Formats: sequence, C-alpha cells, structure tokens
Amino acid sequence: MKYILAFDQGTTSSRAIVFDHDGNIKSVAQKEFRQIFPKPGWVEHDAEEIWASQNGVATEATSRAGLSSGDIAAIGITNQRETTIVWDRATGKPVYNAIVWQDRRTASFCDQLKKKGLQKVIQKKTGLIIDAYFSGSKLRWILDNVPGARKAAEAGKLAFGNVDSWLVWNLTRGKKHITDPSNASRTMLFNIHKGDWDDDLLKLFKIPRSVLPEVHASSEVYGNSEPDGIPIAGIAGDQQAALFGQVCTKSGMVKNTYGTGCFMLMNTGTKPIASKNNLLTTVAWKIGNRTEYALEGSVFIGGAVVQWLRDGLQFFRQAPEIDALAATVPDNGGVYFVPAFAGLGAPNWDQYARGIIVGLTRGVTRAHIARAALEGIAFQVNDLIHAMQADSKLKLKELRVDGGACASNLLMQFQADLLQVPVVRPVVKETTALGAAYLAGLAVGYWKDIEEISKQWQIDQVFKSQMNAKKRDAIKKHWAKALKRSTAWEDSK
Repeated sequence: MKYILAFDQGTTSSRAIVFDHDGNIKSVAQKEFRQIFPKPGWVEHDAEEIWASQNGVATEATSRAGLSSGDIAAIGITNQRETTIVWDRATGKPVYNAIVWQDRRTASFCDQLKKKGLQKVIQKKTGLIIDAYFSGSKLRWILDNVPGARKAAEAGKLAFGNVDSWLVWNLTRGKKHITDPSNASRTMLFNIHKGDWDDDLLKLFKIPRSVLPEVHASSEVYGNSEPDGIPIAGIAGDQQAALFGQVCTKSGMVKNTYGTGCFMLMNTGTKPIASKNNLLTTVAWKIGNRTEYALEGSVFIGGAVVQWLRDGLQFFRQAPEIDALAATVPDNGGVYFVPAFAGLGAPNWDQYARGIIVGLTRGVTRAHIARAALEGIAFQVNDLIHAMQADSKLKLKELRVDGGACASNLLMQFQADLLQVPVVRPVVKETTALGAAYLAGLAVGYWKDIEEISKQWQIDQVFKSQMNAKKRDAIKKHWAKALKRSTAWEDSK
C-alpha cells in the first residue's frame, strides 16, 4: 500500500502528515521555528530554518509511519501564503530573511499606491485590496533595501517565491522554480483573469519578470524530490488547500480555518466575483484547464491571540487550557477583546488599527479576558460571513470549520450562536494538509476523481445556535462599539 506525504508549512511551525487512501492520518511530525521581530510591525522568518524544519519533519513523519521513500506515491505542498523569499539562483541562499505575511513595513508604500488612485485597477486585475499583506510590496522592499539585490535581480541572478516555491526549489535541488495560481494570486502581481503575471503591475512595482516562478496547475507532477525521486504533484496556498480538503468543491460552499489567523473562503465556481465589501477575489485552484475561484476574508489574528495570552501574559501553560479557563465564567463579564495586533483584515482593512480590550471593571478576571479573546475570534468571523453573503448573493447553509482552534467547543458553539447556521467540524481536522494530499494524489492517479474524495469527508460534531435574539443583538452591538475604538489607533506615516 502506498501513501501521500503532505508538507504543511505554516506561520509558526512546519508539519508533515502521511495520509492513507481513506484520507486518514498515518503519522504526523511537527516542529516550531523562530519568529523574528526586528522592529515594531516587522515580522520575519529564517528561510533556511523553514526548509530545515520542513525537511526534518518530512523524514520524521515517514519513519514514524514505518515507511521508506518508496512507499510514498506523491508529495503535496501547502504553505503560509504571501510570505516572501528572495534567493540567489547560484548558491540557493536567501538574500534576506523571509518577510512574513503579517509584516507591516510596506504600509506607507501601499498608502502611496492608494493616493495615486490605483485601487480599482489593481483590484480588477488581481482581485486584491492594496495592502502590505501581499507579496508584491515585500518583494519590492527587498530589491530596494538589500544592497546589490536589485542589480542582481535585473541580471537574472535572483529568484522570488512564496514558501511553496522555496520548498520545491530545495526539494528538486534548484531544478524547479515554480508556483501554482492559488499562491500566485496572493502577490498583487498576477492577473487572475489571464492566469499570468501582469506586465503593467510588474512595471508599477518595479519587479523584473526574471525573478518570478513559472505558474503551473495546482495538481500536476512538477518534478521529483532529490535524491529519493518522489513525485511532487500538488501545490496550494494553505487556505485554498483547506477549502479543497473540506471538499467545498461546489459553488456557495464555505469553510473557515481557525489558525494563527482566521481565513474564510467561499467557492464561487469558474467565475471570479468582484467584491464590493472589501473581500478578496482569489484563485481557489487550477486542475487541468479548469480554474476555480473563491471569495476570501482574512482575519489577521485568530489563534494567535491564544498564543499571546499563553506566552505574553502567561495566562496558562498550554493553548488548549483556554477552554477550561473561559468556561469558569458564564459570559464575558462585559469585556470585549479586539485582537488587532497587526491591524484589521477583511472587511475593515485598517492597517493602523491595534488590539484593544474594553469593558474592564474591578470584577473582571483572567477567565473573562480568556473568554473575550475566544469570542473576539468568532465576532470577526461573523463580520466576514455577512460581507461574503452580500457579495455572492448566496445564503450560508452551513460553515465547515478546521484549524487548531476549532477544537474549542466553547468557540464553535459561540460561532454557531452568532451565525445562526450549523457549524460543522469534520473528523479529520487537518484539512489544509489533506487538501494538499488530495491535489497530489489526483495528479498521480492515487485517487480517481473529486467524487471519490468527497465520499471520505466525515462529520465529527455539529454545533447549532442556542442563543436568543435579544442577547445576540446586544453583544453584536457591543462588539461594533469595541471594533470602532480599535480603528485608526496608529497615525498613518
């Protein structure tokens, strides 16, 4: 029997998961890596540490399952998106640390683009809002600020990629410099209608085309890993991979991933829907010649608020302990927590917002703040759903959930109370890695088609709304007030 190996390269850790033919997990290995904060608002990773950790966990997961490379039918890759790496083609060495998607250093450059009235043209071509979140401005910053980088790039000596491209480059020992449309569509340099890099945008951002990876389908054999010769056969950005892993393959289906951030995607089929509510239009995946699109809303700080309570304020030792702590109080005690540590994502898009805890009284305890932190995640997701339904004209029937924080029953129940639709948690919660595995498996014939895959999806638990309308209206009103107070906290520079 053969297996699929999924690389799940995330913002705080690298994971490798071995899946069997039924979509069940055979083994998992995970390793956290350093988060580097050189200045306020700057977030970096060591790209070589990303590769070393990902390569290490792949070996570990394979050996834990008692397998050799010959037992692996294919490798699928899913990755933190927008995180920007530039490396030397000759040496394979990064010219600078990876600039992480959360990084805000290019906010003022993005403001300049907005002031020039470029929002509409960029949104029309890319489906994206102008924001420091995406790779394009980060790539420009590296070329402008690393000595000799721009000259080397123009001479064709440098390569750029999101994390997927970096992993494939290292897996193939420099033979393949590629990406897929789901990752390309997160750069602000890719025309999602034409399916290619956009010359006008490259000129605007001053990016030489030679640094960019070739764009391939999300499910095809790109090459083999060296030295063991395993086909690398699937690539998708983490959120699109989770959409595929949740088998949201029909128009109108929605999933939300509760990871470091929260990311909600709605499959909109083969037609990109332009958002009027500050959502993103993105490529979901490309299989064969068929490109499917999604509407996406991004919450920058989701599960990361739990990490902050654990590490920054030392409220508890392990992240899952937040549920028990929050459950010791019946409600939030009037406390509202807007975790805008890195600004606000959709639908607000305020890069100058900052985190805020309001409604504090002498009776407030750690438990109230912990509960307010979980509720703050759900409130942000609720705001996304309303924007998504307005754009798509489709009414949500259910929300499929995944990611680490979806293990919190308290959070899932509160989410269902706000949304008033069932929140459905699957048996296999590692849907991001599973999506990458499915894409790779389809390419090598491990699974026959999407129909076969869809039969594997199983429900673990369904959460239904239990809150009365009066209470729901009251807490939503307070959330709106708290949200307003967090906006425009920092002065634009």
